[in-house]
Amino acid sequence: MVHPFGTVPRVGADRYALFEQPWPEGRYRYFQLGFHVDDVMAAAERWARVFGVGPFSLSPRATSSATFRGRRSHADVQLAVAQAGPVQIELVHQFDDEPSIYRELYPADGNGLHQLCTMTERYEATKEHYEALGYEIAGEVEAHGFRVAYVDTVEAFGFYTEVIDHNSSYERFAARLADLGQRWDGTDPVRILTRDGYRVP
Repeated sequence: MVHPFGTVPRVGADRYALFEQPWPEGRYRYFQLGFHVDDVMAAAERWARVFGVGPFSLSPRATSSATFRGRRSHADVQLAVAQAGPVQIELVHQFDDEPSIYRELYPADGNGLHQLCTMTERYEATKEHYEALGYEIAGEVEAHGFRVAYVDTVEAFGFYTEVIDHNSSYERFAARLADLGQRWDGTDPVRILTRDGYRVP
């Protein structure tokens, strides 16, 4: 496959800091744009074809467990992620109608921006910062020592703010994703993750 934009620019984790920057006010920068999509595989292929972003790593479909608006939520979701220069692109498709952080913004299947994501070593303080400004923590995920909060900034900004508690395993995953983007030659734009690596659709 010939890459749609010719030679893929060599960009990756070694070219810039993925997370921590002096702006804003010493906090971690936004490093991810998250989108809800109505067909995660088709959306990943479209991102690669139109914008030259890839390769997308497609996770198996799974049931996520989270707290959403004070109750437990178990949504049927599938994710695909890729690196686009200094920005990670995450595509999420929720298959069922379980109340969730995704269904709240997209009550029916649709395509659009869902969240901007940041990572911080001051997880509780960052949540308190937003709450002090009047923004509710709409949902939270905590599993295997991995904590993620979704701040309801929708009315003010049109998207949720996702806050990830600094996690070395996630940081390693993000670095591998950036390295994939740096080395990508345009082949296999969507890669379904398996135990032994990946397969193509």
